[in-house]
Amino acid sequence: MKVGAQWRNSASGEWIDSENPYTGEVWARIPRGTTADVTDAVEAADEAGRGEWGSLTATQRGRLLYRLAQLIREKGGRLAELEITDIGRRRREALGVVDHLAGYFEYYAGLADKVEGSVSPFDKPGFFHYTRYEPMGVVACIVPWNGPLLLTTTKIAPALAAGCAVVIKPSEFASTSVLHLVELADEAGFPPGVINVVTGYGSEIGDALTSHPLVRKVAFTGGHVGGHAVARSAATGFKHVTLELGGKAPNIVFADADLDAALAGVSMGIFNTSGQACLAGSRLLVERSIADEFVAKLADQMRDARLGDPADMDTDIGPIATRPQFTSVLERIDAAKREGATPVLGGNRVAPTGGENGLFVEPTIFTNVTNDMRIAREEVFGPVLVAIPFDTDDEAVAIANDTDFGLTAGLWTSSLDRALNLPPRLAAGTVWVNTYRTVSVMAPFGGFKNSGIGRENGVDAIKDYLEPKSIIIRPGASVA
Repeated sequence: MKVGAQWRNSASGEWIDSENPYTGEVWARIPRGTTADVTDAVEAADEAGRGEWGSLTATQRGRLLYRLAQLIREKGGRLAELEITDIGRRRREALGVVDHLAGYFEYYAGLADKVEGSVSPFDKPGFFHYTRYEPMGVVACIVPWNGPLLLTTTKIAPALAAGCAVVIKPSEFASTSVLHLVELADEAGFPPGVINVVTGYGSEIGDALTSHPLVRKVAFTGGHVGGHAVARSAATGFKHVTLELGGKAPNIVFADADLDAALAGVSMGIFNTSGQACLAGSRLLVERSIADEFVAKLADQMRDARLGDPADMDTDIGPIATRPQFTSVLERIDAAKREGATPVLGGNRVAPTGGENGLFVEPTIFTNVTNDMRIAREEVFGPVLVAIPFDTDDEAVAIANDTDFGLTAGLWTSSLDRALNLPPRLAAGTVWVNTYRTVSVMAPFGGFKNSGIGRENGVDAIKDYLEPKSIIIRPGASVA
């Protein structure tokens, strides 16, 4: 772990084994952090913010961010290899993630010195009023196992650009790539204490981090249960929070859509990353007149998907990233069968050649599903799709919105009227039309309802790490 200027082991001297989900073997060990480690890291971040880091200009901060982006482009192959091994991310995806990381740091490097205050009118004569934006202070960044590099970057890039110092708590299942990213930040020249990382179990150190009095903001990505716990803890100190808490996204296909494009989009929307993405399009809502044909074609397409070594560029579907999640996915599939859903594809554990002891689940499609079933309401976080037919636009919108979540939604149609008028009716933070999973650092990302609070990406994100301050001056008045 990294605390202040030091790379060190945990104060406990204990370690956590990290399992390769492709082979089922332990391949790395990470320090098991303690509350003492958290305290040291938060205090180091606070000291950096009040010291060298706080004295840099916004332009100087931007140069450091840009240098980190350059190092990621030069040395990102190692980052990709670590995610491939640690969470089973397919090589094709891992290389794309690394490119995204560099783009994030470049974007916020350029934005760092573009945040401006303003001179504002004041309703009392003889006074001068202006506003400025100041960094909030120490930020706790809590990152899940399904996308450690990208989800760390979406937090620390805007936080650093804003002038905050950070303490990163990666998942105990996926810490290695984050640790290497912080090594690259050291090489880029960030002052000691600006970027700290404490590894370990959330149950042991999470509350110590989110409740620490020197932490002024918590940026969390994870499930809604964890989000509630973070929000309660942060509330005791009136801390700011950004919570991205997952979803149960509808991917809506109308009969007038380009069906080949929709097939590709629906498949990619759920089966990429083996369904382990908050934005996964896990509910297929398909117009009844084409439902049977569309689902049959999708199932035929996915029967040919190649499951196997995530390091192989030809692999289509990799393993589930962690053993507890692997068990959870299989349990939810079994529960759906008991509930009456029909698996027209998959629904079982599979052992591809070379990955016989790995954590693989077949791509699975359920029909005979109603939107009140658990499989249609709960986030499975695996390669599991439910297909639900609809007859009218109003019914499609009603089913889509009948969920506790509201992160993303997809819409496939050739109708300009639908493309313009249905997205405002969908309760989701992002709505894609004739595309899916198309994301950008420039486009704010976050959810409605149980999918969270706040936004990451874009200009909105950097503002979430800044406090506006009003300064009111009475010119010419004696201050003696």
